[in-house]
Amino acid sequence: MFAKLFTVASIAILAAATPTPGGEPASSCSTGDLQCCDSVEKASDPAAAGILALLGIVVQDVDAMVGLTCDPITVIGVGSSGSCSAQAVCCSDNSHGSAVSIGCVPVTL
Repeated sequence: MFAKLFTVASIAILAAATPTPGGEPASSCSTGDLQCCDSVEKASDPAAAGILALLGIVVQDVDAMVGLTCDPITVIGVGSSGSCSAQAVCCSDNSHGSAVSIGCVPVTL
């Protein structure tokens, strides 16, 4: 009986600790503002590297995730559209306008 209870409890704990494929919850975004980006790439990927080079932005970590063509997500919604039909992310550096956000992590809204 104790073995069955232990097995059930272990499975429940494992299921609760397993991350979801959609990313972390938006409420856990503590590094920066929520963004809705058309695409999210590694800084070393050709699309992102080309835009970063054109803008003169140097990213130290080539594995850092970069959001391209981003709009801020407000409490009410995203910009004027009211929803994010692209990729919702939490980014640590949004200081480069809407073209690029750096240090992005996918989130679920």
